[in-house]
Amino acid sequence: MQTPPDTGTTRLPIGSDTDLARARQQVRQAASDHGFTLVQQTKLVTAASELARNTLIHGGGGHLEISALEHGLRLTFTDSGPGIRDIEEAMTDGFTTGNGLGLGLSGAKRLVQDFSIDSRPGRGTTITITARATSLPRSRAEQG
Repeated sequence: MQTPPDTGTTRLPIGSDTDLARARQQVRQAASDHGFTLVQQTKLVTAASELARNTLIHGGGGHLEISALEHGLRLTFTDSGPGIRDIEEAMTDGFTTGNGLGLGLSGAKRLVQDFSIDSRPGRGTTITITARATSLPRSRAEQG
């Protein structure tokens, strides 16, 4: 696993479709820089894409913070929108407030190791996810 070049936090606005594309690119680059495998990168970018889109569409925009951890990344999506009325219901597969499949929040949760929501009606939403890079299994030849 390579050493990450930066252990700081990057803050990105989420206010347009262009910002969504930029957020996906930054998450993929950060994951690559922190030793995530291609599959791990894809899972994290998929979760981040869904959460960033929710921040834009349901929260009216906000921001994403990408924080480096020793062996992973923490992504925090924050908006000042209407909040989530019923988090338990929102996390149920099939629940949707739009025309989607209702797999956004619950699907994103399945793609990462840690997932938390802080939301109150009228006060916005903050969703934090954490993903850790895991090394590939060693081949039998490498195991000796």
